[in-house]
Amino acid sequence: MMALRVLFFLGALLFCFTMVSSDIKIEEELPLPSQLIVKDGNRRLMQEIDCGGLCKQRCSLHSRPNLCNRACGTCCVRCKCVPPGTAGNRELCGTCYTDMTTHGNKTKCP
Repeated sequence: MMALRVLFFLGALLFCFTMVSSDIKIEEELPLPSQLIVKDGNRRLMQEIDCGGLCKQRCSLHSRPNLCNRACGTCCVRCKCVPPGTAGNRELCGTCYTDMTTHGNKTKCP
C-alpha cells in the first residue's frame, strides 16, 4: 500500500514537471507584437504609446475636440490604451477605459 502511494506521488510530480516545461516552450515560441494590448494587466510591462497622436485622431470628428482630447489624454495615460477609430470600440481597451467615470458619474473616456 505504501509503495502504491509513493508511485502515485512520483507520477503526479512527473506530470506537474511536464506541464510546466511545456508552458515554457509555448511562451518562448510566441512572437512579440509591435504594440502590446493588455487588459487589466501589469501596466509597467506595456510599451509606451503616443497618447497625443492617438487622441488627436480619436477626437478629430468630435463636436468639442479640446474637451475630448483632454479626457482622452487622461484615459490614455492611466490605461495605456486608446481605442481605434473616432468613436466606439471602447471595450477593446478593457475595464480600465470603460469603467472610468467623471465626478458626475458619466463615462469619462471617449
